[in-house]
Amino acid sequence: MIIDFHTHIFPPTIQYEREKYFSQEPAFKLLYDSPKSKMAGAEALIDSMDQHRIDKSVVFGFPWKNPEIAKAHNDYIMNAVVKYNKRLIGFCSLDPFNKHAVSEANRCIESGISGIGEIVAYLKKLDKRFIEKMTPLMALCLEKNLPVLLHTNEPIGHNYPGKIPMTIAEVYELVKRFRKNKIILAHWGGGLLFFHSLKKEVKAALKNVYYDTAASPYLYDPMIYSVAVRIVTPEKILFGSDFPLLNPDRYFDELATTGLSRTVMKRICGLNAASLLGIKI
Repeated sequence: MIIDFHTHIFPPTIQYEREKYFSQEPAFKLLYDSPKSKMAGAEALIDSMDQHRIDKSVVFGFPWKNPEIAKAHNDYIMNAVVKYNKRLIGFCSLDPFNKHAVSEANRCIESGISGIGEIVAYLKKLDKRFIEKMTPLMALCLEKNLPVLLHTNEPIGHNYPGKIPMTIAEVYELVKRFRKNKIILAHWGGGLLFFHSLKKEVKAALKNVYYDTAASPYLYDPMIYSVAVRIVTPEKILFGSDFPLLNPDRYFDELATTGLSRTVMKRICGLNAASLLGIKI
């Protein structure tokens, strides 16, 4: 079974009229101002999954400031999951700084959502205030035993839309604060995974942390897979394509060059996600 743990889908009104949202949503403009920035809906995702032999995908939207847009987008996610109930797994996206964030999360969870994410600190910092705003959401997810997917990115290297200033220390402080939660750090955790080789407190703090591979062909050499397997073990790595950003075959082609065993590749490409989400194989 292949499970893509990191995909984005948008309603048609947002896909085809994106400019309407730029003035009030600067983070959205940051990512999607360029016509080259791809957006796709549920049907396009299903077509891509069929083409690339992907069995299931975790889908989420965008952390809108406007609570009405956030609600409408989450409704689109949940409706897509109902329509494609054997293929799609929905996560609730929201802005933790919005005063309606917890009530929106509750609403989505009561409607059968499977997790929260992708949570992103666009135009904000991963500081104590961000941790403060995340606290009730993380408590809710801990109570409901639901995973949370957080955007992270490397603090150095080339710039690209969506890359935000953050340090390894900030990411570490955040996951350490919520060490009991099941946390998926997108984009290889911005490099935090390399610190699993540290002794004592770090291993304990990162016990419930997983890493997805979203945008890996854009960011890292293929050796990242074999290095990650040695440092964090295969069970902590989740295939994520960041659809529609990159073609899934780019990930599969890179994996094929790593020398990893078929057993390990099966874990990365689906078995780990199935275990985390409680999906029976």
